[in-house]
Amino acid sequence: MRIDRRQLSLTVMAVIFLLAAVFIFAVFALAPQTALVYQPLLLTSFILALFVSLICIAWLLRGLLRPYNQLVGEAERAPVPHSGKPQNEAAFVLETFQSVVAQLQSQQQELERLTAQASQRADSAELFSDRIVASMPTGLIAFDLSGIATVANAPAQTLFDRQKLKGEHFRKIFAAVPALADMVQDCLDGGRLFRREEIEAAGFAKPKRLGATVAPIDPSESGTQGALCLITDITEVTQLREQVALKRNLESLGEMSAGLAHEFKNAMAALHGYAQFLQNLDHDERGTAAAEGLLQEVRSLSEMINAFLNFARPQPLQLEEVSLKELLDSCARELTPLFEERGIDLNTEFIGQSDFRVSADARMLRQALLNLLRNAVEAIPESQENRRVDVTLKDVPGNDFIQLSVQDTGPGIDPADLDKVFIPFFTTKATGHGVGLPLAHRVITEHGGNLSVENSPAGGARFIMRLPVVTP
Repeated sequence: MRIDRRQLSLTVMAVIFLLAAVFIFAVFALAPQTALVYQPLLLTSFILALFVSLICIAWLLRGLLRPYNQLVGEAERAPVPHSGKPQNEAAFVLETFQSVVAQLQSQQQELERLTAQASQRADSAELFSDRIVASMPTGLIAFDLSGIATVANAPAQTLFDRQKLKGEHFRKIFAAVPALADMVQDCLDGGRLFRREEIEAAGFAKPKRLGATVAPIDPSESGTQGALCLITDITEVTQLREQVALKRNLESLGEMSAGLAHEFKNAMAALHGYAQFLQNLDHDERGTAAAEGLLQEVRSLSEMINAFLNFARPQPLQLEEVSLKELLDSCARELTPLFEERGIDLNTEFIGQSDFRVSADARMLRQALLNLLRNAVEAIPESQENRRVDVTLKDVPGNDFIQLSVQDTGPGIDPADLDKVFIPFFTTKATGHGVGLPLAHRVITEHGGNLSVENSPAGGARFIMRLPVVTP
């Protein structure tokens, strides 16, 4: 029990006066002669010392028993049920203590229940948050202030072809995309926000275009606590966007050029008639050769103008249910003499459905397929040993599309020319007008599909055509 200064003073005074009383009593006992001389004074001093010491002891006891009295008073005022039997103060205080302890235990149990409930809610909220992160179709990676990944979902692991991203530094994760790593660094250093940035990612096995948003985590005046990255592979979306833009440009070009090409056609018809007239006249050998050359050039220009008019003035589609497999077989049979003349093998592979039915204009789609196959044949140089065209027809998993790819074993296309192959009159060949591929592109886009080109890792160019399947 703690004793304050007042209680200590009372204790000292009680001891002093008690010792004084004992001393006076000892004087009476040991020196009676002397005591008789000073009897009135000693007796008065003895009574006074004894009285003061008793008063000090009483005050001391009162101070020591004060907490006990307060506890008893609080217990009497407390609304605690008692047995109601007559009992002394000690029993009353003991029963009160037991009731208070019982209440405290009950409150402790309630507190433990509430704590467990709060912990369960926290675990449930954390599990729900983890499920949200895991179900996001967009790649999500969160980095702490030191640049270490603390959260990474499955789409992010698939995008970067890594089984584990959590615990790795962002420089290592984004080694193939340095621009994205620099964005994360700027966000961690200064809390900079990047919204829907498009990034060229050439460090992958196949070049990709990524859409990224990098935002600071819990930004404040003292800085940021980390960075959150949302990453999406927008390669296909970008290609579709570029194809739509190309389609619009080609439509505008066709509308502006159709009239001019028609006038050229009329003039070429007149030139063709004059060339035939000159050929029928009597000339020497040089004149006859010149007339034949003029007629040949006029015919070549007429063919080019006709091809351009077919591209510039699209005809309405006559849609019907067409078997893409049968149409491809028919095109292969028609081009068999060309393949045999060039010494090129044609390999076809069908993966998935039995007939691959689409809704299309059979005549126009047939022309597009013929242009793709002829282009593949012409892309293979005669001096090359491995001379082959591979055609694959298959279903696109998870999509209502059928994919047809035409791949040659030629030298491929210059990367700088990949975006130009579908522009009219662009060609790198010694012969041809550069209209076949743009015409095929327009026909396929009019059917609701798309046509793209890429260089195969094994060599050669690969044209990929996708058309929607016929819904039952």
